[in-house]
Amino acid sequence: MARILAFDFGKVRTGIAVTDELQIIAFGLTTVNTKEIFKFLDSYLSNEKVGLFVIGEPKQMNNQPSESEVLILPFIKKLSNKFPNIPIKRVDERFTSKMAFQTMIDSGLNKKQRRNKALVDEISATIILQTYMDQG
Repeated sequence: MARILAFDFGKVRTGIAVTDELQIIAFGLTTVNTKEIFKFLDSYLSNEKVGLFVIGEPKQMNNQPSESEVLILPFIKKLSNKFPNIPIKRVDERFTSKMAFQTMIDSGLNKKQRRNKALVDEISATIILQTYMDQG
C-alpha cells in the first residue's frame, strides 16, 4: 500500500505529514520552506510510494474560502501537473493551528518550544491528515 502525504500549505512554510505504508497512523514528517516544496517532493517520492495527497482547505466561519486559498490553488495546479498519477483531496483545515497549539501544550512543551512555528505547521498537517483518515 502507498503512503498518504498531507500538507498544511503556507506562504513561507509548509507542514507535511505522512501515513505509514498501511495507512493506519498519521505522523508529522517535516516542515519545509514553501519555495523548496517541489525539491523536497522530488526527493521524497523517489524513495517512497505515495498514493494520495491531502491538502488543507482554509475556510472562514461562513464556509467561504479564506484569503489564503488564492495561494494554495497555484500549488495544487502545479502539484497535479507534476505528479498527475497521484490524486489530491482537500480537507477543511479550520482550527488546525489552534488544535496544534493545544496539542503542544498537552504534550508538555514549554513556551519557547510552542513558539516554533515550523512545529505548529507540522502538527497542523498531521491533524489535517488524521481528519482525512477519520472521514474515510
